[in-house]
Amino acid sequence: MLVDSRQVLTFILAEEEYAVDILRVQEIRGWSAVTRIPNAPDYMKGVLNLRGAIIPVIDLRLRFGFGARAYDQTTVIVVVWVNSGDRQRSIGLVVDAVAETYAISNDEMSPAPLMGAGVEPDFIEGLATLDEKMIILLNLDYLLNSGDLALDESGSE
Repeated sequence: MLVDSRQVLTFILAEEEYAVDILRVQEIRGWSAVTRIPNAPDYMKGVLNLRGAIIPVIDLRLRFGFGARAYDQTTVIVVVWVNSGDRQRSIGLVVDAVAETYAISNDEMSPAPLMGAGVEPDFIEGLATLDEKMIILLNLDYLLNSGDLALDESGSE
């Protein structure tokens, strides 16, 4: 591994490549049905029992406004750790497919650009160009602690 670098897992959403820090990945599971939660937003697919722990599952395609896609054999749930206040919780992310793992050096990272009104750059931790592809590194803590997914201090998994 390169000095001053991080390992990331990349995945595909609507033909674009996104990344999360691999140290945040708990496991990768093939798509399996989840238990729906009444009155939840469309992107909240439901909950999943992961070895006795009940975790929320969100569809990142819908969370990002890309529109629904039929789940198929490449659809996976990436279970990640998210810092929420003074604790960690697990959340499942439905993505179109898992792509690669990369070591990204700090020199290869660029900050998220300012994109104007209506676009929240806080979702983006940084951008990198690898193998001639632009990869968006997601800020999981912001993404999964904002809006309908935010927990108060008494919230539970």
